[in-house]
Amino acid sequence: MGTSELAVDPYLGYEIALAVIALYAAVVYALHQSGRLGPGKALSLFGPALMIKTQRGRSALDRWGRFKRFWSVIGDVGIGLSILAMGVIVGLLVFGAIESFRISAAQAPPVTEAIGLPGINPIIPIGYGILALVVGVVLHELSHGVLARSQGIGVKSLGVLVCVVPIGAFVEQDDAEMLAAPRRKRDRVAAAGVLANFALTILFFALLSSLIATSITPVADGIPIQGIVSDTPAANATLVPGDIITAVNGTLTPTYSDFEAALANTTPHETIPLTYYSPALGHTVSTTLTLAANPNDKTRGFLGVVALGLSTSELKQTLVWPLGSDQGPLTGTVYWLILPLAGLEPVSGATTGYFHLTGPLAGVDPGTFWVGANILYWLAWMNLLLGLSNTLPLFPLDGGLLFRDYIASIAARMRRGWSEARLDQFAGRAVTLSSLLVLMLLVWQFLVPRLL
Repeated sequence: MGTSELAVDPYLGYEIALAVIALYAAVVYALHQSGRLGPGKALSLFGPALMIKTQRGRSALDRWGRFKRFWSVIGDVGIGLSILAMGVIVGLLVFGAIESFRISAAQAPPVTEAIGLPGINPIIPIGYGILALVVGVVLHELSHGVLARSQGIGVKSLGVLVCVVPIGAFVEQDDAEMLAAPRRKRDRVAAAGVLANFALTILFFALLSSLIATSITPVADGIPIQGIVSDTPAANATLVPGDIITAVNGTLTPTYSDFEAALANTTPHETIPLTYYSPALGHTVSTTLTLAANPNDKTRGFLGVVALGLSTSELKQTLVWPLGSDQGPLTGTVYWLILPLAGLEPVSGATTGYFHLTGPLAGVDPGTFWVGANILYWLAWMNLLLGLSNTLPLFPLDGGLLFRDYIASIAARMRRGWSEARLDQFAGRAVTLSSLLVLMLLVWQFLVPRLL
């Protein structure tokens, strides 16, 4: 058998994906042709997604929603939190639009990062992402259903959304009753899903934080090496990715700022001592090497490593309590959010070697432990994304309904002579304008750097 017969088709994954998509399209077409698919039926389409509806579960929503006063208070909390989150997410979009003037086309984020779907967004892993998305969407929709029944608004059906794979669930409220309900009641329903996602974010973050805090300890307190620059002192000193630098020129490096400061105090061609922990050897190694000249600053020494921007202790701190970061709560929170961009989440491969398990879980297989920890991280991360994105003042998102009613309420106070029809018309135009502005801001940060 020749080597060509053993070669793996480099496009096999794409071919399988196209075949699965084609099969899904064929099934949907066959359902349509047979008359089983359409409005008012158990199967219908929502864009490219197949909606599978059922009336089972409505009695459960009625039971859960019977505590009307409790759910009304919860809904009011959700309204306030949603308005606050709306201001935050719009502010971030405006900040991103301003920053787009300061970056080059090479630095601009890929357009796929604007789509928060696993398999499309390169940041979100498919397995963890789909699991977290399904959990977040299902509980988001169930919250809408419970609040709707507590406010006396009907629920026509429940179901799941399938677009090649299951992507979530839905609760179909009675549109006529929703529109006829007082603004406060329907806004409680709209805000319920957002509140559920934020509550789940806190829950899963707390579980992850307690798990990491009690179960892992860094194998060494220092700066992990992500890469080695060829033909540099580091390459000639047998350093490899995964090693952890614990001291430079006699200065301990428990934080990244300590590591940077230690290198800043060196000069080209200076011979310095270096201490690092080698996971492969299982112990600390001390050596000496002669530094090269830093390409960006000829007066400074150059080691030749691509270092992680967080030390092992800082990485643990970020997973346990980012608000307690030495660089401030805002920076710590940003670090927690962008761990996927830095290749640190999901935690896998060499990164798992930065820590060893302690406490009650010391005997657990590290691979199994990190799968569980990664699941908790992505459940928290995706629920935060779902909660924030749904507060955008963009039709038909929950934030669009909330923004429309918020504008109508303000107009009612300022224009007491306006009829309800005129208030609704004014608010409808406002949400149309806000939707266009949000879409422009979303496109802006991806398009502008490539045009400048």
